[in-house]
Amino acid sequence: MILSNITVPLLGLVDTAVIGHLSHAYYLGGSTIGAMVITSVVWLCGFLRTSTTGLSAQAFGRSSKPENLMVLCRGLSVALAIGTALLLLQAPFIRIALTIAGGSEQVQFYANQYAQIRIWGVPAALANLVIFGWLLGNHQSKAVMWLLILTNLVNVILDIVFVFAFQWQVSGVALASVIAEYSSFTCGLIIIFKRHKTDIFNLITDGRIFITTLFERRIISAYFKLNRDILVRTICLQSCFMFITFQGARMGDDVVAANAILMNFLLLISFGLDGIANAAEAMVGKAHGKRDKTELTSTINIALFWTAIFALLYTLLFAVAGKELLSLISSIESVINYAQDYLIWMILLPIISCWCFLYDGVYVGLMQAKAMRNSMIISTFLCFFPLWYLLQPFENHGLWAAFSLFMLARGVTLAWHFHRQLKPEYTTY
Repeated sequence: MILSNITVPLLGLVDTAVIGHLSHAYYLGGSTIGAMVITSVVWLCGFLRTSTTGLSAQAFGRSSKPENLMVLCRGLSVALAIGTALLLLQAPFIRIALTIAGGSEQVQFYANQYAQIRIWGVPAALANLVIFGWLLGNHQSKAVMWLLILTNLVNVILDIVFVFAFQWQVSGVALASVIAEYSSFTCGLIIIFKRHKTDIFNLITDGRIFITTLFERRIISAYFKLNRDILVRTICLQSCFMFITFQGARMGDDVVAANAILMNFLLLISFGLDGIANAAEAMVGKAHGKRDKTELTSTINIALFWTAIFALLYTLLFAVAGKELLSLISSIESVINYAQDYLIWMILLPIISCWCFLYDGVYVGLMQAKAMRNSMIISTFLCFFPLWYLLQPFENHGLWAAFSLFMLARGVTLAWHFHRQLKPEYTTY
């Protein structure tokens, strides 16, 4: 799972590096704003992966194959419906989002160019969330790893061809991402069909029963109630990420470009640590489905240990090689010099934030979405935004300080809730 997850931010780093070596900072600023506009929608729909992982892991623990496949079908139906709706509303959505984002005229131009192409990949991106979540819940993480590697290889090769050979610049990066998303979606469906062909045929033999079960009112109501809490949580999280990007755009092209590089470093940290959390989701969900207290406790303790180890490794990586990594990503001297002043936050963030990633995984496996929602609301509106307001005189340092304390608050609130409120409940298995 760690290998699988790290490929995701590496994809973003490749995109950033390709654009970061063009002649002006506004190319990188524009692609960053455009990517944020589109990926914010995908991240807001992260509940598709989260709920699919938790529900399928519990069905896997109960050895209920029909229920497990219905989780997949229900998730894909919702993902494709959302993706289609966004395509129909793309013009006003992109216009409003870029107006809110701000930035210079050049940044706005390339952001719009990027978003208008990348939005066509949203249906596949949302469906991939469901496919990845379902495979994870069924303990098929190796399949997820190969799918992500395929996505990245397609994207990297097309990035190089479109940008450097065809000179398509920002448009080339966006088109490469769209093609990569659909390649992953197609291969994911093929893998699932080949591995579960018999179970799929058995499920759809009676089309009437299949449709009735898929949209059964009680199950749909519970599904959307669960996803509602996860969606609120995700909205809070994405508001913080978007705020950092948009505030950087208001501070200048070099600032938004430097923050784009730092945000990719942050994603490298978070997705790597999320690898442990994703494994915990599947294993905790399985133990919960079996109602096995010993397995549940053992999984959480092991995940905590390895989360701490990998957080320390990330801290050492950015402390020792942070400046070299910046030079690999961009050749624009003003951007590199500015970003170097903020490397300290990349050194501190792994230790500060690692606990929130781990407990997120535990709570997904237990399907305790309400507690996750409450923790995120507290961290966002009682920590991040008030602290940013107080730290405005420190400009970009104040922004990163507020974000770091926001991540710490997430971990603290979830850990407190688990050990004081939730853990005693699972000693009654």
